[in-house]
Amino acid sequence: MSITSYIVIFLMALGASVTQRVCGFGFGIFIMMVLPFIMPSFGEATALSGLLAIFTALIPAIHMVKNVPWRKLIPILVTFIIVSFFSVLMVKHIDSSILKRILGGIMVLISMYFMFLNGKFTLKPTMTVQISMGTLSGVMGGLFAMQGPPAVIYFLGCSKDKIEYMAITQWYFLIGNTMMTIYRAGHGFVTPCVLGSWCVGIAGVLIGLLIGARIFHRINPDLLRRIIYGFMAFSGLVALVG
Repeated sequence: MSITSYIVIFLMALGASVTQRVCGFGFGIFIMMVLPFIMPSFGEATALSGLLAIFTALIPAIHMVKNVPWRKLIPILVTFIIVSFFSVLMVKHIDSSILKRILGGIMVLISMYFMFLNGKFTLKPTMTVQISMGTLSGVMGGLFAMQGPPAVIYFLGCSKDKIEYMAITQWYFLIGNTMMTIYRAGHGFVTPCVLGSWCVGIAGVLIGLLIGARIFHRINPDLLRRIIYGFMAFSGLVALVG
């Protein structure tokens, strides 16, 4: 990989980390707009995203462990862990160009949802809802390292306040990404290239967490999300026609 690629990885990890710290989610969404186009393979792109995301969620998850409503988390998390195992396996058997186009379509749909429909309805923490959202999240996480949207829709609807929302999302991402990293390593996606890129990207993650913490109370999260999802829709369209 070129020096330019490592610089891009650093900058995208920084931006994704700021997004995650300010909005509570969005790391995979942000960084996967670029990683599939600069990493040697799609599987390695998802592996790098997951490895970096673990450390983005680690610190807030530890700080908020007492605020986690485990009854609302465990069923969706267990479902996700099971489904993502098979989804990671599928990455090895699907052509990368097809995955990139599917990813582009998903980016467009997600951006449209969060720009126009976010908050329009809520989901109760029933077993049916948790299994459904966990299944969808597992498919998206295993294939595209973007498990956040289905889970966040559920967490936003079932959390009693912002603290509980942040606690439940960070533990979901921490455990989920750790398990998927184990799966990906078993299928050969955690390569020397991924580990070298992680060494560069983790610096961006740590800097992004510091910046995100400083601007958390100064920036309008809704404005930040709209900017990100606008760019995401554009990136998705490029991937679709590219």
